[in-house]
Amino acid sequence: QVQLVESGVGLVQAGGSQRLSCVASGTRFRFNVMGWYRQAPGKQRELVATMQTVGSTNYADSVKGRFTISRDTAENTVYLQMNSLKPEDTAVYYCNAVLMPRSYWGQGTQVTVSS
Repeated sequence: QVQLVESGVGLVQAGGSQRLSCVASGTRFRFNVMGWYRQAPGKQRELVATMQTVGSTNYADSVKGRFTISRDTAENTVYLQMNSLKPEDTAVYYCNAVLMPRSYWGQGTQVTVSS
């Protein structure tokens, strides 16, 4: 059974940095895509960044230039380096992994950016 476990520091000041990690277990196969989504209170879940096994990346416009996604493909681990954080980045961040045809989600980790 595939499981995704996120970790990161919950509270950070505006302008600061934080690194989220997500470790996947329960499969020996490499995920086709791993990435991060977030959901702020009262809003829909939205894409933050994804990375395919071949290395191509996709970022939301709101985080381009500030966030960087990376993967340790052999370890099925994905990271999200978040710099220049803004209060509007406050949300629950979810790790996502796709192993066709299935998609898996972590339980989410709260990121709060104080002004």
